Amino acid sequence: MYDDSEAEAYIMLLLSDSNLPTGSFVASSGLESYVKHGFASSSPGADVSTVNFVRDSLESYSRSAIPFVSDAHRAVAQFATNLGESTIMGKDGDEGYNDILKILTEIDELYQVMTLNHVARRASMSQGVALLTLYSKGFSQPPSLSAFSGEEPQEQETRIRKLVDLFKLKVRKEEVSGHLPICWGVLTAALGLSLERSQYLHLFLHARSLLSASVRLNDLGPYGAQQILLHAVRPLVAAEAARCRDLQTGLYVNPSEDFDETTLGPANTWPLGEILAGRHDLQHSRIFNS
Repeated sequence: MYDDSEAEAYIMLLLSDSNLPTGSFVASSGLESYVKHGFASSSPGADVSTVNFVRDSLESYSRSAIPFVSDAHRAVAQFATNLGESTIMGKDGDEGYNDILKILTEIDELYQVMTLNHVARRASMSQGVALLTLYSKGFSQPPSLSAFSGEEPQEQETRIRKLVDLFKLKVRKEEVSGHLPICWGVLTAALGLSLERSQYLHLFLHARSLLSASVRLNDLGPYGAQQILLHAVRPLVAAEAARCRDLQTGLYVNPSEDFDETTLGPANTWPLGEILAGRHDLQHSRIFNS
């Protein structure tokens, strides 16, 4: 039997697979617009300009997205263990599904209004629903594989599968947007990944997706991207994960907690990045959708 740390490490390996819809094949997170508008040419080399963009983007994204990842993860993790009444969820009704769906919807709606441009919204919604589909079709255990795993799906897994299906249905019906950070929190909590590792992996994948986009834009070669990912990005991801690990949306704060919205709430810290991302659709030619 594997212990919890080995199980989490295995889940992280699965989620890091570049074949999964956790990368940037259709989204450059503003990098393409950044390059096309000439900001990359002001640096002495493509590797330096890319690292500068990754640093600025990572700092802004961590502050704006991690609070939503964290709140969604906490709510779903609590629902999975069926703790009942708590500071986040009230008394269970309809086995708690109505309560948890209401919470996830409110978190998602806040992210929608705090995302300042339609290009970022479009990409976030596209990637978010892809993660929900990934859980339903790629990670939930089908009956045919029970013989290999040696165990039947537990009640907790069944509850989570139903929750993900209900939330995805709300997205399909356009009752909720289904943004990437919220869906990532749902997915990683459903898979049993700890909040700390969920936050760290989300930031790593954001940075990796930027480097993948840079390779696709032919600004970097694949070897150069790997060098940057190992030597320059690692300390950036670690620093942002440590800085933002306690951030929350502020929607579900215990009244006894001393919550400072300015220091612990979500915020956008890179206005230039927002402007460039918003101008993506104005480019004469585009490789990415955002």
